[in-house]
Amino acid sequence: MPIAPDDPSPAPTAALLLRVSGPDHPGITADLMTLLDLAEVEVQDVEQVLVRGQLTLAVAVSDPGDLRDRLPQLLDPLAEGRGVRVELSSAPPPRPAHQRTEAVTVLGHATETPLSPAEIAAVAGGINAAGGNIDRIVRLARYPVYAYEFRVTGAEPTALAQHLGEAAALHRLDIARQPAGLERRAKRLVVLDVDSTLIQDEVIELIAAEAGCLDEVRAVTERAMSGELDFTAALTERVARLKGLEVDALDRARARMRLTPGARTFVRTLKRLGYTVGIVSGGFTHFTDGLAAELGVDHARANQLEVHDGRLTGRVVGEVVDRGAKARFLRSFAEAEGIPLSQTVAVGDGANDLDMLATAGLGVAFNAKPVVQEAADTTVNVPYLDAILFVLGVTRDEVERADTDTG
Repeated sequence: MPIAPDDPSPAPTAALLLRVSGPDHPGITADLMTLLDLAEVEVQDVEQVLVRGQLTLAVAVSDPGDLRDRLPQLLDPLAEGRGVRVELSSAPPPRPAHQRTEAVTVLGHATETPLSPAEIAAVAGGINAAGGNIDRIVRLARYPVYAYEFRVTGAEPTALAQHLGEAAALHRLDIARQPAGLERRAKRLVVLDVDSTLIQDEVIELIAAEAGCLDEVRAVTERAMSGELDFTAALTERVARLKGLEVDALDRARARMRLTPGARTFVRTLKRLGYTVGIVSGGFTHFTDGLAAELGVDHARANQLEVHDGRLTGRVVGEVVDRGAKARFLRSFAEAEGIPLSQTVAVGDGANDLDMLATAGLGVAFNAKPVVQEAADTTVNVPYLDAILFVLGVTRDEVERADTDTG
């Protein structure tokens, strides 16, 4: 007689839900579990949350049939001695296995100002409208911006994206949505654009200021980053205007280059977490090589300016790092490190970053042009690069703890 396979979803036994709430004190959880052991029950689920010193502990336990009668005499002394409230009710059945879970990360734009009840209500309402349920809300950061993560189950993905997009637009929030599973936790490579992403400046404009043609170059840069001009043609036109500039001017321009706030923290934290970090730039190696060395970046690619007799010739040497090249370099970085593309993150702001953002497992538009924000997986519109850590699920407390531990 053939043996039937085990049922992967056995019928749940009757269960009770215990909820303990009140001021937190060391030992409450241990005391509760000791009492449940004396009651000879099976613990099916445990969840504990601490908010501003107030404990909420929920425990689902098996009910052999007489537990409602036996538990009060065991738990009343705990409640009185610890000054907490203990409630007992029937436990609903467990959620079906393998239910899709989304991680919704919300970033406020106002620095050092908490998200308002209206903003949180808009996010929660969007989740509800998409048929989702909020399992948990966790604060990720209080600064440089407030950030929260909502764990959501049961939402229809397309509807969730639509409703959260409406909430983001109405309240000027950044809302990132991604599956809350292994793929999110397995991200291992981050590739960043440089100009107006890793740094606050456009390096060719820093050079153009030295050459006395800033206004003309800036106008072409803006059109190229917005997708109005082909990047290679725009680069060729701008570099040609630099012909005859002495090489020493590049050093003066580099001295004025400014890192984006949070850039050092972002890269330092990624490296501590074991990430590989790369930069790809439509700018120039004279700037990116120094940045890579300063920040400890693993891979760097950029254009090389041609120099003859100590002056720029108005041309670049070799392949232009354009939109397609950026995506190819991301692939080559991932291949060199043995990392699947699904475990990569790309960050950029301009039209020449679009292919790279589409190629990565997660594409982040950082203070980007509208055409890029519309195409990217998620947007971050606060002026702090390390806010992207929150999208990856890293908390501010974890960042500071790592900094403290390493001095």
